[in-house]
Amino acid sequence: MATQDQVITCKAAVAWEANKPLVIEDVQVAPPQAGEVRIKILFTALCHTDAYTWSGKDPEGLFPCILGHEAAGIVESVGEGVTEVQPGDHVIPCYQAECRECKFCKSGKTNLCGKVRLATGVGVMLTDRKSRFSVNGKPIYHFMGTSTFSQYTVVHDVSVAKIHPQAPLEKVCLLGCGVPTGLGAVWNTAKVEAGSNVAIFGLGTVGLAVAEGAKTAGASRIIGVDIDSKKFDIAKKFGVNEFVNPKDHDKPIQQVIVDLTDGGVDYSFECIGNVSVMRAALECCHKGWGTSVIVGVAASGQEISTRPFQLVTGRVWKGTAFGGFKSRSQVPWLVDKYMNKEIKVDEYITHTMILDHINEAFDLMHEGGCLRCVLALHP
Repeated sequence: MATQDQVITCKAAVAWEANKPLVIEDVQVAPPQAGEVRIKILFTALCHTDAYTWSGKDPEGLFPCILGHEAAGIVESVGEGVTEVQPGDHVIPCYQAECRECKFCKSGKTNLCGKVRLATGVGVMLTDRKSRFSVNGKPIYHFMGTSTFSQYTVVHDVSVAKIHPQAPLEKVCLLGCGVPTGLGAVWNTAKVEAGSNVAIFGLGTVGLAVAEGAKTAGASRIIGVDIDSKKFDIAKKFGVNEFVNPKDHDKPIQQVIVDLTDGGVDYSFECIGNVSVMRAALECCHKGWGTSVIVGVAASGQEISTRPFQLVTGRVWKGTAFGGFKSRSQVPWLVDKYMNKEIKVDEYITHTMILDHINEAFDLMHEGGCLRCVLALHP
């Protein structure tokens, strides 16, 4: 492409400081260096993780930065040594890398990858520990190794999933975070069996994806738990077949569910990031075999607690990141499943807007009626 090896000036939403409105700026995006890929981002969705860092509560949050991590686009150029993608490829940037060489990748036990984490955790690229973004010479930090609230971004090649060229990018951008996280929590982390009873705490995008995963796995009772009863009608479409609003009960929610299910559920999923709900999710599990999966990300410094006897008597407490999916290997598989109509994606998209309206899009997300808002970056 004509822009190869050139600095590209484009529009991006910059978070100059915590809790201040994002500003659409002309950003300079440097060419990719060795092991890097520059991507033209066409569509990006908003996620609560972006809002969490923007709020200033994230200890790894750095400002100024370009947020965004759920997106899809086309490779514009590649740096030296990059062989698995080339200009023109349709891709999803993945905050969870997969190098296939590190201790984590080789273990066969996790989807976590250690190769670029030291750099992405501090907002820079691995090769020179510098940013590829700047505004009038001032460096702007990367976010989660993706920074998709920019018309162009630079990512590590181990964080790029090459997908089917016919896949609609305005839809499959969601497969960069929330939907795989929910599906994988069920399929990979919990390994829910047919006939199981399941409770899901929090019916946002991730919770609904858990419901869909549980339905696909053959779960019989899928109990949605949320303090907003309006969510039940939507949740039914994803597989939730019972609904409990903690506000309707005087007893602790874990006791309500234990009573409803003759001793507790086989599997529970906390999709909020609230440590007291995490405890309730564990304690509503059945004695002897119940498993609770922490999916939601709690605020920095918070701790979980329960009585050890809960675990001594056979309950299992575990967590999941990106649903246990290996990004480069399995995101393309998820895209294919979507194209074969085996998983939902379109149904999570409640709003579409353009990059200029990103602050309004975040307002919508916080109001609760929005599941996923997709922004077009090159309308």
